[in-house]
Parts: sequence; structure tokens; C-alpha cells
Amino acid sequence: MGRRPFASAAAILLACTLPTAGRAATPPAPDTSASAPIGNIRYELTFDSAAAASRIVRVAMTFDVAGPEPVLLSFPAWAPGKYAILNFARRVQRFSAGQDGRNLTWDKWSYDTWRVRPDHRGTVRVAFDYAADTLHDASTWARPDFGVINCTNLLPYPKGPSLDYAATVTVRTEPGWRVATGMHATAAPLTYREANYHDLVDMPLFIGRFDLDSNQIAGEWTRLASYPVGRFTGAPRERLWHDLEGTIPAERRVFGVTPWDDYTVFMIFEDSVPGGSALEHQSSNVGIYTPQIIGTPSLTNVVAHEMFHAWNVKRLRPAEMVPYRYDVAQPTTLLWVSEGFTSYYADLAQVRGGGIDSAAFLQDAYGRIQTILNSPPASIEDASLSTWIQPTDGTAYLYYDKGAVVGLLLDVLIRDRSDNRASLDDVMRGLYRDTYLHGRGFTNEEFWAAVSRAAGGASFADFYRRYVDGRDTLPLDSMLSLAGMHFAVRTYRAPIIGIATSGDSAGLTVTTVVPGSAYAEAGGQIGDTVLLVGGVDVRKDASFEGFRLQWTDSDKPTLPIMIHRGGQELMLTAPVRLVPWTTTELRYDAAAASRAARIRSGILRGTTDR
Repeated sequence: MGRRPFASAAAILLACTLPTAGRAATPPAPDTSASAPIGNIRYELTFDSAAAASRIVRVAMTFDVAGPEPVLLSFPAWAPGKYAILNFARRVQRFSAGQDGRNLTWDKWSYDTWRVRPDHRGTVRVAFDYAADTLHDASTWARPDFGVINCTNLLPYPKGPSLDYAATVTVRTEPGWRVATGMHATAAPLTYREANYHDLVDMPLFIGRFDLDSNQIAGEWTRLASYPVGRFTGAPRERLWHDLEGTIPAERRVFGVTPWDDYTVFMIFEDSVPGGSALEHQSSNVGIYTPQIIGTPSLTNVVAHEMFHAWNVKRLRPAEMVPYRYDVAQPTTLLWVSEGFTSYYADLAQVRGGGIDSAAFLQDAYGRIQTILNSPPASIEDASLSTWIQPTDGTAYLYYDKGAVVGLLLDVLIRDRSDNRASLDDVMRGLYRDTYLHGRGFTNEEFWAAVSRAAGGASFADFYRRYVDGRDTLPLDSMLSLAGMHFAVRTYRAPIIGIATSGDSAGLTVTTVVPGSAYAEAGGQIGDTVLLVGGVDVRKDASFEGFRLQWTDSDKPTLPIMIHRGGQELMLTAPVRLVPWTTTELRYDAAAASRAARIRSGILRGTTDR
């Protein structure tokens, strides 16, 4: 994002051409090597107490062959939604192949593909152990009484041009252990069947001891499975159920259809996890969370984000990602739509569904804006592409927050240009109808054409060039003011004392003292507990924001600092040293014009004036 002046919203919308295609990555050249045809494909997953103790899943695959031609079995290199090459084949152990009770010859065709040589026509069985030793939302992980299985990890597929084959999965486990999955059950016990490989591997499983309950929401069943037993119960669990009763219908209204027969929210709470993350699937999501998130709106937000992906990404997705390929990366410049808009709609679903109020929605938007301001200027198209290599410059995930804010701005502009008769909801619903329901993904040109149609034919060419493909600073105040929101940047001279702290109920403990700083000159030391700065209580204000605001542009020569050291309170006297300081704010404009107020209300309520 450059720092040159930005045009007004009206000027941005006066151009008469649509944006040209984004710099979508050229899809990898197809690999013409293929397995001999196989049929009657069956998988068997054994996860019992012995396997759990060894932290493995025992996998068997049987299939029929027409003759002795080699069969090539590949393991996915990545899991859709997790935009990184993870090479799941690396956790395959003790591979074997047999036919009619005899061992077959096999070798590695490539690092992720096994080549099996059948003796003759008939049934072949391959078997291996898969290490269940990694905890993240795309992995397979085991505890003595529990396992989560992501099927992209450990269900090999015959290498070839098509994955449109039906297959069954049978689970072998301990008596009394539960199994939860989105797979379609058959008449046989713990046996499931899907019509193609894409659906099959998009169905994770919980196996073992875990809490499970269900409710009917918006006419469809929703299940909540959580591990460990007893960790997520009582009022916090009821709060999530209450929130989902609002967020699911709010998300459904965007598209007008529920794309699942039933939906499962899989949740693992683990003390060693520092935060939380989750991975979407077409009728479920798997989340790995710190227990500290239990009972907070943040937990609902993550779940709402992953559920919205059931429409946006799992079904509606960029053309470069249709169909999924599991052997190579599938980069696209449009992840800012897939992920950023999903973040925006997760926030909207919470406020439209009653889980948070409008002030909390604004605070979420402000937090995303802060992330953008604290990140290097970057194009969200570039960030969408480069996430596959995880750049270290701070832009690896920028397409989430910046994409969400751009989604808000586009929503505002569409509503403004259409006199609030259309919104970003119309864009998403139209793309879903015109591309996904016709079995294809959307292109960059189709996305911007849909935006233009919703906005009454207005062009977004300049917006695209400057704020999506380009790195110009987002014109937040001029655009958000069209929806009765005010964003302001203020720069002033504020005192700085030169310390870093960590906080607890007793106060802020000094962990770093900058040499030559005001605090060092006053005799401050590492280990001091800071109580008051300039007469302002900072024991619950690690940001020191209140102190800075009171001492803005101060002409006083010295600054009193009360500390606790060695069992006694001391008063230090530091010199006042002022430096330029910038603050921002985002608030609703109480005096907004009626048009802006209608747009703001439409965004928060999910309505238009047509």
C-alpha cells in the first residue's frame, strides 16, 4: 500500500471499466502417469486402545484389479483449507501389500506414491500404520482414550486423472468408544460410504471418549463433539449452542440454502495450545483450542468462520482450486475473498444473530484495521499467493484481516451506489448460483462483474488497482463515513519512559529497561513493579494509554513514577521526553445522515431497502 493521497469514494466509482484478471497462478502441468484402474475400493481404520497407546492408526485398503499392471497409490500433500504443503506420506510406517495371502512386490514410485505390483486379476490388500503424533487442525492425533483422524492424511488414492470413485470406510475400535463423523452411514456397523474421493477425505472422525450432543438449528441437525470429556460443559457449552442458534440462520440467509444434511463441530481443548485454530470441511470443522477460550465470543467467532466456509471455499471457490488436486499446491490470488470475506461474515453472523452487539462488531473491525496498520504495506493478491511459502515479512496471513476490511468497504460501496438496495450478500449469493451450482469456480473477472452488477453498474477498476492488486492505504474514513462510521488518526507528542513490562494483579513488573532512557536515568531497575506513572494508575493498563493521554504535549520537566521494590514503595523522578505518537479510533457517527444510517443498519441487520 502506497502512502499517496487517496481519491474519494465517488471518484473511485466513476471509471467505466471492470478490473482485469488477477495474476492467478498458472495451474501445474498435469502428470500423465497413472495407476492401473482399480475398483471396489474399501478402507478400514483401526483405532483401539492398543493403537492409541502406540499413537498410530492402523489402515488397510482393499481393491480389485483386472490384471498384473502396477497400481500407483498416492497420499495427499496438503489438506484443502490449510494452504501449505504438509507431505502427509512422511508419517506412513510399515507399509505392506498382499494378494491371496501372499506378499506382493512394491516400491516407491515417488516420495508420496507407492507402486504395488499385483500378481494377477483379483483383490489386493495394502496395509500400513499412520503416526498419530501431531496436534493441529489438519493432522491426525492420538491420546490413550481418543483420536482425531483427518482423512486427507491417511487415505491413499489411485494416481490418475479422476477421483470420482465411490468407496467405503469401516472403523474398528474399542467397545464403548464413540465414533463421530460427517460420513454417510451404511447398514453395516461403523461403515460409511461416499460417492467420490473429494467427499471421502473431507470427513474427519473423532474416535474414543468425548462429549457429544446435538440440536436442530434452522431445520438441520448440528452436533457438538468435544474432547476431553468434561472439559467443555455447563454454561459455556450452552452459550455456544445459544450463539449457534443465531449465527447459523444468519449465515444461511446470505446464500438462501443450507448445504449440509447435518453438521458437526469437532473441538479439542488442550492446555499446551497457545491460542486456537480450526479447519473447515463441507459438513464439519475441527478446532484445536486453549481452554482459556471457553465461554468467550472468540470461540463462537472461530466456529462461525469455519461454518461459513461450508458455503465460501468448500463449495464457492476460485477457479484455480476446482477441482482440488492433492499432489501439488493450488495457489490463487483470491484467498482474500475465500478467507477474508469469511472472517467478515463470521463477525456479521455474530451481530446479526444476536451473539454480540454492534459495539463488539465495531471493536472486531477496529482490531482488523490495527493488524493492517501494523503490517508492511502489501497487496492482498500478493498475500493470497505467497501464503503457500509462509513469508517471514509479516504478510503471510494478511489476506484474512485485510480481506475482511476490504469486504466491509465493498459492502459499504455497493450499498451506497445502489441506495442500499443491494449488498455484498447479493454478490456472494449470485456467485454461488452462477458458478458453484454449475460445477465450476469463479474467476477474478466474474467476481468483479458481480460486484459491479450489485452496485448498479459502477466500476471498481480503480479500487481493484489501488487496494487489492496495489498497496495504497485503504481510504477508511471516507468510505466508512458512507455507513455512518468514523475512523480517525491522531498524531501528538507523548512521553515515553523506556521500559517493557509484564502484568499481574499486583502491578506491572519491569522486564526490560532501555539504556539511556528516562526510566534508566531515574534509577529504575528490572524487577521493579510500576504502580503510578505521572499520577496515573497503570496497574491494570499495560498499554500506558491513560498515562500518555494525560501527559500529551506536556510542558512539565519531570515525571513522578511510583514503584514497588524490595518490599517498599519508592518514588522515582524521570525527565519528560516527548516523542511523536499516533492513535486511531473507530466509532459510530451519532450524527450520521439518514442515508448513511440506513446503510449501517442494513450491514448490521443483513437487510436492504428493496
